[in-house]
Amino acid sequence: MITAHSLSKSYGSTLAVNDLSFEVREGVVTGFLGPNGSGKSTTMRMILGLDHPSKGSVTIGGRAYHDLRWPLREVGALIDAKAVHPGQSARNHLLSVAQSNSIPTKRVDEVLELVGLAAVAKKKVGKFSLGMGQRLGIAGALLGDPGVLLFDEPINGLDPEGILWVRNLLKQLATEGRTIFYSSHLMSEMSQTATDLVVIGKGSLIADTTVDNFIESHTVATVSVRTPDPAGLRQAVERAGGQIEAGDDGELLVTGIDAASVGDAAHGAQVALHELTPVKASLEEVFMELTSSSAEYQSGLPGASS
Repeated sequence: MITAHSLSKSYGSTLAVNDLSFEVREGVVTGFLGPNGSGKSTTMRMILGLDHPSKGSVTIGGRAYHDLRWPLREVGALIDAKAVHPGQSARNHLLSVAQSNSIPTKRVDEVLELVGLAAVAKKKVGKFSLGMGQRLGIAGALLGDPGVLLFDEPINGLDPEGILWVRNLLKQLATEGRTIFYSSHLMSEMSQTATDLVVIGKGSLIADTTVDNFIESHTVATVSVRTPDPAGLRQAVERAGGQIEAGDDGELLVTGIDAASVGDAAHGAQVALHELTPVKASLEEVFMELTSSSAEYQSGLPGASS
């Protein structure tokens, strides 16, 4: 488990992380979300002891990172996939890292095979594509077979097959009881991978909850309905305590009652339904709404007034 308590970090007059407290539990993938400049990378660096908090603390299994005897055997991380000497081969890079933590040489070959780089193990890293570099970074994180893993944008530069591979890998690692903390800007991918979420904006906590609860607690339950008798349905829905409004192309949107109640109300009023579908907001929609005021940069349409 990763536990942050009142974690803050200032760079001069700039407050990058502000009184941040959260927990990353074992056995699930926890997504770490926030706009650019929100403090995600700084938070991850503080977890790994690369930056010292201005205030507060962060522990891994109850201990600070610098107190771990064999760090790579307990915590694996991909923070910057480019932080590798370009003149080294992939295998020699991992071999030097392994030797620093007394990790057996055979483990180097195991992780190269796991991430799909065995065939290019002797190739210089400087010749790697962005996606290959990401795979090497993931191999480095897995090298010590750790129980805690941090990944900062691990799918950056990967093709669809690679993205699917990372998704399945993270889920598999979580089912093994490991603690997985994972950031990504791809909301559709995060919604398919993560169970829990930590969301921050301008360095402050916005949410520490599950993906489902994050969406449900910030949206109004809505049911999409299509019927040849809109007037009859409106009367039936309102009698049942719901509200109804027109959507696009003949769609009617019902709030205040669930889909089963809409169906029961329509049946009781003998109103035929051609469609009855609960509408679930996407993770991206909720995230954008909650963090719009926390974005480092605000985009606008060409020609739009400010």
